[in-house]
Amino acid sequence: MPTATQSAAIMLTAGIGIPILAALNAALGQRLGSPISAGFILFLVALLTTGIVFLFAGGSLKGAVSAPPHLFFAGCLVAFYVLTITWVAPSFGVGNAVFFVLLGQLVSAAAIDHFGLFGAQPSTLTFWRVSGIAVMGLGVFLTQIAGRS
Repeated sequence: MPTATQSAAIMLTAGIGIPILAALNAALGQRLGSPISAGFILFLVALLTTGIVFLFAGGSLKGAVSAPPHLFFAGCLVAFYVLTITWVAPSFGVGNAVFFVLLGQLVSAAAIDHFGLFGAQPSTLTFWRVSGIAVMGLGVFLTQIAGRS
């Protein structure tokens, strides 16, 4: 297991990749004339990449058959994210799209942590956590106002 510092660095890197993913796939969708085609190609490349990592890591799918069906809904959510950001980003802007995604992530993550949903370690929604989400919401609002100037 990675240390807290390593985990933070890994997740920061993943976070850096999200707007890059959005910009690249939005550009591919425009080039192809279809955000759905770009999403399909993205998932094909992702499947191949994950398959290679899976094979080298000695992965196993033996527990998948007994997993509750609702756990597979995560794949639908990833598809929804990729398809919507690929469709919306060219006209709304990558930054705008990602800012709203980030705001949604903060609210959803706070609820998941607060209620310990899906087996997450519970973390009480305190005044400071709510304040942080509100500040992020204000930041999204300010980016929208600045974008109109």
